[in-house]
Amino acid sequence: MSRASQLTLAGTSLFAAGTILFVHFQQKSEKQAMHQGVVRDMEQQRIKRERQLDFDVQKALEEEYKKAQTVRDTTAESPPEGTMPNR
Repeated sequence: MSRASQLTLAGTSLFAAGTILFVHFQQKSEKQAMHQGVVRDMEQQRIKRERQLDFDVQKALEEEYKKAQTVRDTTAESPPEGTMPNR
């Protein structure tokens, strides 16, 4: 083989090997990034479930307290006669 053909073969081989390595590391990086996204999504879902559970517990407590307490709307009542409303 001539020196030119050897250099061409070496250059194209190095280029091909470099391309393969680049693609390999790029795919590995993307896979890791996707995995981190999945972990982040799972954490967000866990937090959402916890908040929903807290909301449900608070709603049940509110209903229980409303059963135990009598609440009147005092803003609709008129003041007793002879007194002036507070301003």
